[in-house]
Amino acid sequence: MILSCQNISISFGTDEILKNASFHIEEYEKAAVVGINGAGKSTLLKIIMKQLEPDSGMVSIAKDKTVGYLAQNEVMDSSRTIYEEVLSAKQPVIAMEQEIRQMEEKMQEVPQQELGAFMEKYERLVHQFELADGYTYRSEVTGVLTGLGFSEADFDKTQAELSGGQKTRAALCRLLVTRPDILLLDEPTNHLDMESIQWLENYLLNYKGAVLIVSHDRYFMDKIVSKVIEVFQHQVNSYSGNYTMYAQKKAQVRAAALRAYYNQQQEIKHQEEVIAKLKSFNREKSIKRAESREKMLDKLERLEKPTEELTDIHLRLTPCITSGNDVMQVEGLAKAFDGKRLFSDVDFSVFRGERVALIGSNGTGKTTILKIINEMLPADAGEITLGTNVHIGYYDQEHQVLHAEKTLFEEISDDYPQLTNTQIRNVLAAFLFTNDDVFKRIGDLSGGERGRVSLAKLMLSEANFLILDEPTNHLDITSKEILEQALVHYEGTVLFVSHDRYFINQTATRILDLHDRQVLNYIGNYDYYLEKKDIQRAAQQKAAPLETDGAAESMQVKETDSKEDWKQKKLQQAAQRKLENELLKTESRIEQLETEKQELEEEMAKPQVAVISARVMELHTQIQQKEEELEGLYEKWEALNEQAALA
Repeated sequence: MILSCQNISISFGTDEILKNASFHIEEYEKAAVVGINGAGKSTLLKIIMKQLEPDSGMVSIAKDKTVGYLAQNEVMDSSRTIYEEVLSAKQPVIAMEQEIRQMEEKMQEVPQQELGAFMEKYERLVHQFELADGYTYRSEVTGVLTGLGFSEADFDKTQAELSGGQKTRAALCRLLVTRPDILLLDEPTNHLDMESIQWLENYLLNYKGAVLIVSHDRYFMDKIVSKVIEVFQHQVNSYSGNYTMYAQKKAQVRAAALRAYYNQQQEIKHQEEVIAKLKSFNREKSIKRAESREKMLDKLERLEKPTEELTDIHLRLTPCITSGNDVMQVEGLAKAFDGKRLFSDVDFSVFRGERVALIGSNGTGKTTILKIINEMLPADAGEITLGTNVHIGYYDQEHQVLHAEKTLFEEISDDYPQLTNTQIRNVLAAFLFTNDDVFKRIGDLSGGERGRVSLAKLMLSEANFLILDEPTNHLDITSKEILEQALVHYEGTVLFVSHDRYFINQTATRILDLHDRQVLNYIGNYDYYLEKKDIQRAAQQKAAPLETDGAAESMQVKETDSKEDWKQKKLQQAAQRKLENELLKTESRIEQLETEKQELEEEMAKPQVAVISARVMELHTQIQQKEEELEGLYEKWEALNEQAALA
């Protein structure tokens, strides 16, 4: 075990963030921390790095192990070039290299009597240099920089010349080349294009150390991690496997917990009905039985109903009017900036009901194409034709039309007065605005929060052609899933740009790959795109023959199974009716015997009968017989009730 967190608790004022959070990471293990925004994921990493002090609990790191940490949107403040800054992370190796060179220069001058010790020191230093991959450290730096999307022309740029995203990527490069024993990465795929993310996946998979990642990139987590640490409602739970396995296990755990809760509720109701029935018999033994059951019910540990954030939020996107089948035709589109050609002769069509993902590396011109379609930029050449009754709804993170003086609630309610308060709150909750958040002023929101409000408004618009630029940025996994479901059930047409491969996989029916200034068309989701991309380089596989005999046999089996299921259902229904009839007969016989027993007891209590000993003995015997039969019937009635509850 290389890292252990034990019973970590922390609160900020009255807001409890983590409560008795415990987990551990083994050496070389790759793990992810997941949870909704604000759950405490980044807080957990800061506690591990001792940047925050927990209220209680402790963090243990194995002796002599180094830790490297990349915070969200971390930037390097330096006057050096990118290459110099990343190379500086190799200072210990550079120092060894310099010492080796100095020793080599002095080697000829060392006196004979000191040469043995000198050579021993030299060989030891060379061995350490080799262990530190000293002969390849410069190529390692170059490889990491190019892998994370920097061209050789970028190497000589200073920090002042970089964008915020580039600075974060440079910080990640610097961290990776230090090769710590434990890597803590907070949203490392932010600001990376698909090719860079794939490079990082391969790098981390082969990384000779432990990795702990906070991420909302589900595809990335599926590729890398073997453990998922979930932060949910202040608690921490660990699941073995990648993200998909975690999601399945969590769903199974929640389903099992719900079943257990509902089964217990059903059992409680059943016991309460039995207790009421026993009391209604109004005899000493039945009342005692009822009291005994009441005591057992009081001792029962009641299960709480499992809860989950935002599970009741469902977005339905309904266009106001249906467009024609041909939604958009793009022909011969071309664009260049400052003499640099982004793309040329781009042709593609979009048809009603399609969800088309436009993908490609950073800088290829994806967002530019969306802006040209929305007439925010002029094309150098080409033509865009919209179909009949096409109404565009456009989401662009850089172009958000919001009213700074309004609250979130007012922003929605003023534009959509037909919505109820509950509907407005549900829409805002789907985009992470809950409780009193809805009364925040737009002017007080961060850029990411404003983007989420704009996306919420777009989802409510009655447009029949949605054009979305990176719609999942600033959304946590739960909100992404809500948006995915909304788009999958959307009755209109969608064209979107995204780097979120999982999101693309779940929503896209077609992919346009902007590569080498051209657009390549793939009819399918992201997995299909990857498969097709590889298949293009291989010989075309022969289509598998249709197994008609097998299909016919399968149909016969299905028909037989259906008949058997029908027979089984009928038998179960008959058994249920028989059980109910037996229960009614037993209850009726109990009531009859109770009445007969009461009549016998009343007769035996008469003064004129009490003096006739033979009659008293006869009545006593009859009462005893009734008691014995009643005792058996009560046991039978309880057993039948248990069977009915299980049926």
